[in-house]
Amino acid sequence: MKDYLVKSLAYEGQIRVYAIKTEETIRKAQEIHATRSAATAAFGRAITATAMLSAASLKGQEKMTVKIMGDGPTGAIVVDGNAQGKVKGYLQNPQLHFPLKDNKQVDVREAIGSKGVLSVTKDLGLKTPFTGQVPLVSGELGEDFTYYLAESEQIPSAVGLSVVLDEQGAVDEAGGFMIQVMPQVEDEVISQIEKKLATFPSLSGLMVEKTTPEEIIFELCGKANVQILDKLSIAYQCDCSKARFARSLASIAPRDLETMIQEDHGAEATCRFCGQKYHFTEKELKKLAVSIK
Repeated sequence: MKDYLVKSLAYEGQIRVYAIKTEETIRKAQEIHATRSAATAAFGRAITATAMLSAASLKGQEKMTVKIMGDGPTGAIVVDGNAQGKVKGYLQNPQLHFPLKDNKQVDVREAIGSKGVLSVTKDLGLKTPFTGQVPLVSGELGEDFTYYLAESEQIPSAVGLSVVLDEQGAVDEAGGFMIQVMPQVEDEVISQIEKKLATFPSLSGLMVEKTTPEEIIFELCGKANVQILDKLSIAYQCDCSKARFARSLASIAPRDLETMIQEDHGAEATCRFCGQKYHFTEKELKKLAVSIK
């Protein structure tokens, strides 16, 4: 089954709930970046959270970039998302490996680190993108995205993320949920949600049991309280192109471009998101050099 996200309202519109399935998306990311266990788990959680945030807050051609800069060995993680459910990303240390714990998960906090910064930049088509930034509070990422939403966007929320790996470090199951409290919510509704979260089953356990996003939402809020609004396909997809890299080359210092022409007689650019290589001949570089004079 392909990955997808479910958007819903609960308790007569007082709560927004999103749940997502992302194992195919993370498998694609693992294939592209050749990630090992700890890197896969950390990267996968970041991808899952970014897909949910993008679906919740973007529309049309708007875009989002999430950056996680922790003090752990994973290093920097960058993930882009859009309103159409497409995500892409890269990370500094894809070869990071830890043994699996008993629940088939990796210690993501050890991989990310507990000190650092989580930032979210939204390109809403305005003159200047909006960036919100908060310190990491956990390194597990679910708690960190929860804190970001509360502090930077003033939306009381709860975020759960899970990436379950097999003994070889491949992705078995992955997904998550996000609950957002709407303005004017009744205290009784908040109390019910808090009780549900306090007794909620292990998310990794639900993933292993092949629990669907719809079923996760029903588990959180009660089926009778839920109104399913929409479903959105989720996929790892890069939008790079030779034309885009040409524009980047055209923006570098003229002397650097001239060095590529005179000494290297060409250039090769590699996309960090998907690994695609683009070759520029000496003739193409000379044409670029003329266009920027």
